[in-house]
Amino acid sequence: MICDHDTIAAPATAAGGALAVIRVSGSDALTICDRIFRGSAPLADAGGYTVHYGHIMADGRTLDDVLVTVFRAPHSYTGEDAVEISCHGSRYIVRELLALLVRRGARMATPGEFTSRAFLGGKLDLSQAEAVADLIASGSRAAHTLATDQMRGGYSAELETLRGELLRL
Repeated sequence: MICDHDTIAAPATAAGGALAVIRVSGSDALTICDRIFRGSAPLADAGGYTVHYGHIMADGRTLDDVLVTVFRAPHSYTGEDAVEISCHGSRYIVRELLALLVRRGARMATPGEFTSRAFLGGKLDLSQAEAVADLIASGSRAAHTLATDQMRGGYSAELETLRGELLRL
């Protein structure tokens, strides 16, 4: 059963690169990450839009050196507390890091769930949420431009103008 109050985790970058980003979002994101992150101070005490250097610990050993970015609700993509862990892109590291997060209380996000939460939390309208998928799938400059305009609210603003005109008429 999926609960929209669960804390979720998933890779935010494609597999196989030199670096990977793991996104964690939900009310327990900071608490869960504090269970595996060792830095100069707990993430729960960190301000939003801050980056912290430290280590991911797994069973008493260091899994990886990481940078962790903290986003505080409501000023995150989903509108929830969120953390992005930048680690080395090794498939082993990413797999182990996700497993650690799940063992500490997160669950794996379903495809599109971060964007769904952003929509449900009022951070994106439906047109913008659909544009995220279009942007990810864009294979040309024209498709990229169209998706970017839509994601930034271009269609929404035009539709609102048309709605206003219809109501006026």
